[in-house]
Amino acid sequence: MEFYKYQGTGNDFVMIDNRDEEFPKAKEFIRQLCDRRFGIGGDGLILLENDPAADFKMVYYNSDGNESSMCGNGGRCIVAFAHFLDIFEDKTQFEAIDGLHEAEIHNGIIKLKMIDVDSIKNINGDFELNTGSPHYVTFVESVENYKVFENGNKIRNSASYCQEGINVNFVEEISENEIFVRTYERGVEDETFSCGTGATAAALVFLKDKEQPSVKVKVLGGNLKVYAERNGEGFENIWLEGPATQVYKGKIIV
Repeated sequence: MEFYKYQGTGNDFVMIDNRDEEFPKAKEFIRQLCDRRFGIGGDGLILLENDPAADFKMVYYNSDGNESSMCGNGGRCIVAFAHFLDIFEDKTQFEAIDGLHEAEIHNGIIKLKMIDVDSIKNINGDFELNTGSPHYVTFVESVENYKVFENGNKIRNSASYCQEGINVNFVEEISENEIFVRTYERGVEDETFSCGTGATAAALVFLKDKEQPSVKVKVLGGNLKVYAERNGEGFENIWLEGPATQVYKGKIIV
């Protein structure tokens, strides 16, 4: 079986062209492929499939083998993959688990439209919202030295979230135009170098009391940018922008 490896700001994925629908969608097999010692290795696995109403369909699995909610960096990576496969020229639409997404690519930079966010819930000074995946956002000092795994694991497995899980984002305001985000991801059950829906969630919380239309987002794996327009208590026209690159391709014996 031929596969490709893509990464978006350090968030890495096994990418497979499954338009022939021959990929075996077995949890243990997917988990093995994502294993960094006994498989290819990745934060997740993404299948590119045909869709009757869009250019293609994105099917995303976490590294634990379970099909998951929307992945922003994975979305940007599959757009880069579809462009590599000559499915579109510079603009596209694709179907994902949370609905239809628009995207465009210019010089290796992918701009991905995210779903609208109706509201942001305040939880004793922290925040909860859904940007295609559920996110918990808390602002901290010196996030570079913060114990992300320990504290993220604690919140993710707390009584409120232990059953469904939640992604936990620790955010530091660097300047009026930039934030630094580190994320503990459910399904991976560890910190990742970047989380696209998490960067989006953190950016929206940051922008909710600001008049500005965008903010730069620094993550361990590089730099992203989020654009959004206020709409009542929420946001619309939300775009996640950043690089996504093909790392290598290969074949694995099934």
